[in-house]
Amino acid sequence: MHHSSSSSSMAAEETTRGVAVEKIEAMRKWSLNTYKCTKQMISERFGRGSRTVDLELEAQIELLRDTKRKYENVLRLAQALTNHFYNMVQTQHSLGDTFADLSQKSPELRDEFGYNAETQKLLCKNGETLLGAINFFVSSINTLVNKTMEDTLMTIKMYENARLEFDAYRSDLEELSLGPRDAVAMARIDAAQQQYQVHKEKYERLRSDVTIKLKFLEENKVKVMHKQLLLFHNAISAYFAGNQQQLEQTLKQFNVKLRPPGADKPSWLEEQ
Repeated sequence: MHHSSSSSSMAAEETTRGVAVEKIEAMRKWSLNTYKCTKQMISERFGRGSRTVDLELEAQIELLRDTKRKYENVLRLAQALTNHFYNMVQTQHSLGDTFADLSQKSPELRDEFGYNAETQKLLCKNGETLLGAINFFVSSINTLVNKTMEDTLMTIKMYENARLEFDAYRSDLEELSLGPRDAVAMARIDAAQQQYQVHKEKYERLRSDVTIKLKFLEENKVKVMHKQLLLFHNAISAYFAGNQQQLEQTLKQFNVKLRPPGADKPSWLEEQ
């Protein structure tokens, strides 16, 4: 029993030691990689180091970042419009109720208060319909900007990090290749060559990923915005033209669902 206990203890110690060695090795590799990348970054910043440049791809990346900033502004303004319009519709709703109440309590002005109450109720109904269209527009732009574009930008960030690593190990290999050629130096050059190849493959793979994602993003952006801008235009035009039928038809055309009339749950805006 004593021998079994000792064996178990030794096995546990070996396992612990193995885990510790793995952690130390991982930390060593991370520190070395961080050092090389920091050195490369500083060299590039002060114009002493060379960097791999894909002019066409970098132009596309910068265009995406600029497009995202502009679409974020569209999203912010559309959200502000939604908030302001929601408050106006709520005011029209309260005004219609007040007119209806006064119509019952003011016989001498019953008709005047009555048709004003009906007008406000109609405006309120059309306003709720327009809000549904604008909310659909906002939701779609939000998804495009904060999910689709952001996903592509995350891949771009990985690509840019891989580019920095690739150049760091490329510079390291070039520097070693200019030095002595004894046995120790040749071993270091071989190791550097292997690391260079690993990071080159990683860089090229991520560059391909970014190129593909940018292509699909552009196609998706055009498709989404074509639909959303048409919806926004048609709904706004129909509302301010007082064309209730066209407004409702626009929502049906784009499959925009409104909550059932008289539902007790909060409106779509209050749930945002």
